[in-house]
Amino acid sequence: MLQNLLALRQIAKRTISTASLRQFENKVPEKQKLFQEDNGMPVHLKGGVADALLYRATMILTVGGTEYAMYELAVASFPKKQD
Repeated sequence: MLQNLLALRQIAKRTISTASLRQFENKVPEKQKLFQEDNGMPVHLKGGVADALLYRATMILTVGGTEYAMYELAVASFPKKQD
């Protein structure tokens, strides 16, 4: 029991640190240079191939969803004939 109290006391004395144990390289200046470069490319595509693929997938889903909604609206606007 005494050992547990001593261990608890020792843990309570430790300073709490929010610093990461691993140091990371600061890549912000590189990214700033990349995104501020005037190469005629839109900012949402300057991230590379992944950005281009995400943009295209988003546009395909948006256009496809709009077309599907318009199709369903047209189907709903013409009631089925009852025989």
